[in-house]
Amino acid sequence: MSLVTLSDVLQPALRDGYAVAGLVTLGWEDMRAYVAAAEAEDVPVILQAGPSCREHTPLPVLGKMFRHLAEAASVPVVAHLDHGYTHEECRTAIDSGFTSVMFDGSRKALAQNIAETAAIAEMAHAAGVSCEGEIGFVGYSGGEGSDGTDPDEAAQFASETDVDAMAISVGNVHLQQDKEGGLDQARIRAIEAVTQVPLVIHGGSGVPVAQRTALARGSKICKFNIGTELRMAFGQALRTAVNADPERFDRVQILKETHEPVVEATRRVLQAFKGA
Repeated sequence: MSLVTLSDVLQPALRDGYAVAGLVTLGWEDMRAYVAAAEAEDVPVILQAGPSCREHTPLPVLGKMFRHLAEAASVPVVAHLDHGYTHEECRTAIDSGFTSVMFDGSRKALAQNIAETAAIAEMAHAAGVSCEGEIGFVGYSGGEGSDGTDPDEAAQFASETDVDAMAISVGNVHLQQDKEGGLDQARIRAIEAVTQVPLVIHGGSGVPVAQRTALARGSKICKFNIGTELRMAFGQALRTAVNADPERFDRVQILKETHEPVVEATRRVLQAFKGA
């Protein structure tokens, strides 16, 4: 069984100079491909159930799917709740077999974010589960703007919440389809200087690949969340499969043809996070 916690995979990454990919799942086809890619690259992987995934599939079902894949995997697999917004949602994930929960209080005032995140971290730790928190709001491409992380607030947040990982806002944006941007390295260094907690970048699809590799090897950023670029790879593979034969209607046969393209796209993602 290769089911592990977030802390189990991030602490070695922090020590040895690499990062672990938090891969945003939407269904069985992509999560299965993600694990196959991680096995091919011989690296750990974090399977993430975000809000849109949870709208489609209930947490207890997702927990069983993640655990089933992890138990058969040859590499460490984390079952992670991404962007949990309430104490109850995080509790449900823990009860459903998740090994890591991310509470997102980044839209809240600092004191409230700290208080709520600390309570969820305490609950998670009591259950043997890791907790990720977020300080500084990460915006959305074409939507809400970001509010960058203040280093002093990050130090306070890390100290007072006891989180195992801290998501930060340093120029990253959710749902970005291109890689033309880049992260604010000066802000990253300022945050690193005042905390020892493994750092997390949400919206990793918008980060240039060379910068991903450089930061994985030379910073305290130990986790990059990747969703959009792999959803794009899945969508392209699905479109190709559907268009190849307009008469086909069996979705099992159609979806089979997404597997290898998504595995290959995922392998390229994972390769960028390996150490020197």
